[in-house]
Amino acid sequence: MLKENFNDLISLMVIARERSFTRAAARLGVSQSALSHAIRGLEERLQLRLLTRTTRSVAPTEAGERLIKTIGPHLEEIENELAALHELRDRPSGNIRLNVGEHALTFALWPAVEQFLQAWPEVNIEIMSDNSLTDIVSGRFDAGVRLGEQVAKDMIAVRIGPDWRMVVVGSPAYFARYGRPATPQDLQQHNCINMRLPTMGSIYAWEFAKAQREIRVKVDGQLTLNNLQTRIKAAVAGIGLAMVPEDTVEEAVKAGQLEKVLEEWCAPFPGYYLYYPSRRQHTSAFAKFVEAVRYSEI
Repeated sequence: MLKENFNDLISLMVIARERSFTRAAARLGVSQSALSHAIRGLEERLQLRLLTRTTRSVAPTEAGERLIKTIGPHLEEIENELAALHELRDRPSGNIRLNVGEHALTFALWPAVEQFLQAWPEVNIEIMSDNSLTDIVSGRFDAGVRLGEQVAKDMIAVRIGPDWRMVVVGSPAYFARYGRPATPQDLQQHNCINMRLPTMGSIYAWEFAKAQREIRVKVDGQLTLNNLQTRIKAAVAGIGLAMVPEDTVEEAVKAGQLEKVLEEWCAPFPGYYLYYPSRRQHTSAFAKFVEAVRYSEI
């Protein structure tokens, strides 16, 4: 029975991950009808319904979720070991899946990824850009990227970028009309462009620090956005003040489109880290990737 079920279990894992028979069939290189037939056969043999199908998506049932959590790590170990054996050849190969935030991808990770892909053409990298604090283990990612303070203690963390800071910016036209805030508390009298946090769903309170003093200010304004580049565009358009990573507005500041305020309150903090589970066995391709993205101040 094990031999009969093995391929169908792999199919179940892929469907659950992709949440779609169409995408799963494409990834597995089979037809949708063959995939549906395989899952029906598995369900009949187990006498359990494993997937709930709707017109828009597919999700595991309670039994399906239990089966996936039980067999998933073992199938992944087998897959990694086969990949490791495959890498006894001269050059590393295989797939690397990453979960990375919008800003981290563009300003910390991408330059190293670009060079890595050119150096190792037999390695494939899949990057999911996601600003929420995704669980990389349940999401079957090899690694994720977060700020150092957000990385769980049981993870291995490798620094991939320098310190950076958030800054408050506005357009010259906005400051000419409404004046400049002298203290963080003054922001409560300004039209500020808010950001809703993807994890908690709450509005981000702007954080400041000066001479060992840390404060958070809940600002208000007409516009709330969760996209970084759109917040910058709104600030350039004079809609309000925005608090954004400093490296994302350097060009706009040089061009005179934006001006920084409250700089003495905008303290730097440790940058991004690549993190991954310590207990997981990784391929040599992943090991080379870690070294490629590792940050060095020299």
